[in-house]
Amino acid sequence: MSGDPEVSLPHAPPLRPPADGAPVAGPGRRRWEFWRSPEGQPPWARPALLGITAVAALLYARNLAGAGLAPFYSVAVKSMSVSWKAFFYGAFDPKATITIDKLAGSFLPQALSARIFGFHPWSLALPQVIEGVVSVLAIYRVVRRWAGSAAGLLAAGIFAATPIAASMFGHSMEDGALTMCLVLAADSWQRAVMEGRLRSLCWAGVWVGLGFQAKMLQAWIILPALGLGYLLAAPGGLIRRLGQLGVAGLVMLAVSLSWIALYTFTPAADRQYVVGSTNNSAVAMVFGYNGVERFGISFPGSVASFGGGGGGGGGGPVERVAPATGRGTGQEYNAGGFLGRSGGWTKLVSSRFGPEIGWLYPLAILVLIAGLAWRGRARRTDPLRAGLVMWGGWLVTFGVIYSVMSNIPHTAYMASLAPPLAALSGAGIVMFWRWYRAGSWAGWLLPVAVAAELAWAYYLWSGFRAFLPWVLPTAIGLGAVAVVVMVAGRLSRRARGAVVGAGLAVGVAAMLAAPTVWAASVLDSRYAGSSFDASAGPAGGFGPGGSGGPVRSPSFRPVTAPGGQAEGFAGGGAPGGGPGGFPGGRGERGTGEPGGFGEPGGEGGLGGGIFGSTSLTAGQQQLYRYVSAHRDGAGYLLAVSSWSEASAYILATGQEVMPMGGFSGSVPEPTLARVKQLVSTGQLRFFLLGGAGGFGGPGRGGADSTTAQVTSWVESACAAVPAADYGGTSGSTETLYACGSHG
Repeated sequence: MSGDPEVSLPHAPPLRPPADGAPVAGPGRRRWEFWRSPEGQPPWARPALLGITAVAALLYARNLAGAGLAPFYSVAVKSMSVSWKAFFYGAFDPKATITIDKLAGSFLPQALSARIFGFHPWSLALPQVIEGVVSVLAIYRVVRRWAGSAAGLLAAGIFAATPIAASMFGHSMEDGALTMCLVLAADSWQRAVMEGRLRSLCWAGVWVGLGFQAKMLQAWIILPALGLGYLLAAPGGLIRRLGQLGVAGLVMLAVSLSWIALYTFTPAADRQYVVGSTNNSAVAMVFGYNGVERFGISFPGSVASFGGGGGGGGGGPVERVAPATGRGTGQEYNAGGFLGRSGGWTKLVSSRFGPEIGWLYPLAILVLIAGLAWRGRARRTDPLRAGLVMWGGWLVTFGVIYSVMSNIPHTAYMASLAPPLAALSGAGIVMFWRWYRAGSWAGWLLPVAVAAELAWAYYLWSGFRAFLPWVLPTAIGLGAVAVVVMVAGRLSRRARGAVVGAGLAVGVAAMLAAPTVWAASVLDSRYAGSSFDASAGPAGGFGPGGSGGPVRSPSFRPVTAPGGQAEGFAGGGAPGGGPGGFPGGRGERGTGEPGGFGEPGGEGGLGGGIFGSTSLTAGQQQLYRYVSAHRDGAGYLLAVSSWSEASAYILATGQEVMPMGGFSGSVPEPTLARVKQLVSTGQLRFFLLGGAGGFGGPGRGGADSTTAQVTSWVESACAAVPAADYGGTSGSTETLYACGSHG
């Protein structure tokens, strides 16, 4: 990173070196010597940063081969990788019949990666690994400018070792791009506050806009923190600051709304249908289906979100523990959130979200309160207070909004809380440490923080006692000893002794032990999460391929692996009743096999059904060969009754398969008139109807839905192809129909 000026925590003026007197690197560094610290930074800073970055890359990339595919979205990436039209419009199918139910920004890097390296689970996850590494480097740069190199390194390490980040950046999920964009927005914001430059503030707007393209309104949640921080601390008069914010806001809106404008001003007849809406509206999809519907508020033209309660629908509470199919008996996954509501105001400290993001809540809150009290009387432009306001505003705003949301469908949403938690924690540890060593009364905050963190870790881990049962007692024991040493050092006024210094280091390590261990659990594929729902540790994620650990429900009872042995890895006991340890076999739960990393799945990563596979079954191959041979130049290979039925054929062949009903099953596309027109012009000949479907499968749209109307017309106007002709069976739930010249 560049040699930008630092602001040390114990002193307000910028450009002052760290108060601990650490030596700084001289001007002898050559530009290509990236391993050496730039001028103005301690010699150990750059090597330490490179080490943290390497560990982060290992965490994120370890399970790339088994990263798996995400239902619905990975199918769209496949389409975008074989069709530039689908790429440009963010379409689900190669023929660009319908869009996905999100903006396509986060999937564009995945599609480009698939074009370069071929379509594989690892090539789709690779961009997120890069986004994670960039985020770690950017966190260091932002916090270093604000609080010094030591704080920057701590923040980078804490961010890298945040459990949800360790899992999310290793899978093909939208939240990786959003998190990176928000951190880069904070980086540009910081430059703008330090220098009063409009250009840097506009770049912050660009990054927020790109974050909007990745995850829509979720990116805008950071705006109050950035706006308030700039108004409070940027140089110049109030009118000038307001004007600069207005210009940057316009830039942010232009970037954010560019795709929505493209769809809004393109005639509906010349583009594909916008999934997530009932009126072909990108506005309804973004601001309704992916926006206020999540709070139970109806939006005109929006399809009801799963569990959101708006749009005239919404799901009720769903039991949070459900058995996973196709895996060892006793394996469980988290079904909460996506299929139902995610909980009330306390959801961020629940067993689903707390262990993934919340280990450092007490430390961050204590740092925010103490820091604002310390800098309360500083000058208006004080950069330390500005950073506290921005990071604190980020944490509080996201926390409050997530708490009131009716439904948080994926655990990866929590990754947006990781940057402020890491920044506040890293800066706070250095701040408390220096206060303690200086003999200030505020030095008591360090042992208080350690004690609070140990108590909080006990609470979060209490539902997962079988997971590495030796870690928590060890951390609490060492932390308790450290607290005793720190208290004794304060009372004896020997805060700089070697024993006290060791106690300080052990106390800090004890605070960070729990999140670090949970993050490291992703090195075992059983605890690495999935591309559908990222998670680390035994809390589990939704769907096959997730971590598969027990999920603590409101009526949680600790779960022990068969044979009475504890769950875990690296010696902690293994699911399946065998001995623990990273090396070893698959360790599937309930199989009695030894624990270990686990073998990655096949190319599909998650098997068939809604979770996708890049290969067809024998029956699907026969059907594919039949319709390909009798296609007669039709633009579409065939039409199917749901997106999940289309997934297998698109993933395996990249062919133009038409899904009906969109993601929810209730989207009125294609219309009956459109289907008749395609059949009459020879662009569509075959329909594969029936089947179980997946999310939004047949039947969700109701008997009067557009899909039901098309199905009824096909059954009456087209001829059923004998099952023997394409290798089907008489008892199959699916029927192939031939229309037009075949009907």
